[in-house]
Amino acid sequence: MALATVATLVVAGAASLFMAWSIGAGSSGSTPFAPAVGANAISVMRAGLVVGVLGLLGAVLQGANVTEAVGTELIGGVTLTATAAIVALVVAAVLVAAGVFAGYPIATAFTVTGAVVGVGLAMGGDPAWPKYVEILTLWVSTPFVGGGAAYLVARALTGTRLPERALTAALAGVVGAILANVGFALLGPAGEQASVAVVVAERAGVPSTVVTIAVAAVVAGAEYADVTRDRAGAQRRFLLSMGGLVAFSAGGSQVGLAIGPLVPIFGDVGVSLLALLVGGGVGLLAGSWTGAPRMIKALAQDYASMGPRRSIAALIPSFAIAQTAVAFGIPVSFNEIIVSAIVGAGYAAGDAGVSRTKMGYTVLAWIGSLVGAFVLGFGVFSGVTRVI
Repeated sequence: MALATVATLVVAGAASLFMAWSIGAGSSGSTPFAPAVGANAISVMRAGLVVGVLGLLGAVLQGANVTEAVGTELIGGVTLTATAAIVALVVAAVLVAAGVFAGYPIATAFTVTGAVVGVGLAMGGDPAWPKYVEILTLWVSTPFVGGGAAYLVARALTGTRLPERALTAALAGVVGAILANVGFALLGPAGEQASVAVVVAERAGVPSTVVTIAVAAVVAGAEYADVTRDRAGAQRRFLLSMGGLVAFSAGGSQVGLAIGPLVPIFGDVGVSLLALLVGGGVGLLAGSWTGAPRMIKALAQDYASMGPRRSIAALIPSFAIAQTAVAFGIPVSFNEIIVSAIVGAGYAAGDAGVSRTKMGYTVLAWIGSLVGAFVLGFGVFSGVTRVI
């Protein structure tokens, strides 16, 4: 391999690690446990440590779908070159890192998608309109679906019309049903993922629906017994479990934003997707451990006052949306998911300290990051190709 090629791959890998660190510090590292920190269920530093480990596991076990989508499905007619990947990753990482230090959660999926599309079009590629429709549909619907679901769940949990133990158990059952159908790389054949429900159903000779219902019933029963024995402790354990599931999902979704642009160039030199996933996961871990506490504090305190019930209400739809995005290979912003859910759950108790000013600036930052990343990606790559 030529020395110039090795140097290019090293620079591309460094840009990817910088992006992974920025995501770990800002999106996947801060958002999953922010509601739990806001409810005083876990400390800021401990949340950063736990979410880093779970994010690494999620990256390795679930990261393939989004990674391949970011690397090969956002632009048509061309394959991203090493220079294009470096430009896209550096542009996106700088924007995300700026948001981390400013205390505003920049939407990582917006920045990476905008940057990749920008450099791809600058290369002469064609817009991938069907994929853009999928992405925009999820992005636009997330605040309404996630925030709306969080609002309804929070209203039910904080109200008096429904029995708390039964309702909490039912919500845990829903989470169990979703978890039973989550795809894992270890359970599927080479290059594919499979869920617990599918694997058990095949071996037992029953429909996967039966397995899903059985898992949901077991989880619901365990939660009902836990709430009966220790209501406050059960709430805290449920909340921390949801934070862990969302952190795992964040790793599976966000790692693709960091390493997706590397897939075409590293694949040509024989580097496996698993190796890229591990490297990206380590970058997420480093970002979570070193930079996430600042954003955890911002999300936990600046958007709404969150008790345990409203925090649970925020994390359940966040988990469902995240796993939907992972399953369909759609890059999604965890900042958008979590912030929308936090605001929705916060409004369930009046305005519960929801900061309209902070929310307005955040939405502007999301839109600005998408447009800015696209413009910078297109412009910087065009400038670089003229110089080189």
